[in-house]
Amino acid sequence: MTEIRRIEPGPRMSEAVIHGNKIYTAGIVADAAAGRSVYEQTKDILQQIDGILAQAGSDKTRILKANIWLTDIAAFDQMNKAWDEWAVPGKTPARATVESKLAGSGWNVEIMIEAAC
Repeated sequence: MTEIRRIEPGPRMSEAVIHGNKIYTAGIVADAAAGRSVYEQTKDILQQIDGILAQAGSDKTRILKANIWLTDIAAFDQMNKAWDEWAVPGKTPARATVESKLAGSGWNVEIMIEAAC
């Protein structure tokens, strides 16, 4: 049986789960940048993703898929500006971005990824 490893497990969910050679994150929202611009929130989230991937022994060049939710699709360019500054050309994942309500006020971006270890 393949081991399942959890990163920052809580009573409701884990920040990430590793199974086999894949990392699955929960939806990640801004911590320090909550309530700020979509650009700043996206930078905050991407920094958190870097940290989670490092804990799992991986990095952003190994992200396979990203799902992104925006509370207002008009902020797509702000999110993309932060993403493009962070992403490694030629190592970008498959990605989808949609407009959606999010679970908490002050959060305008949520990102969930799957990556290889």
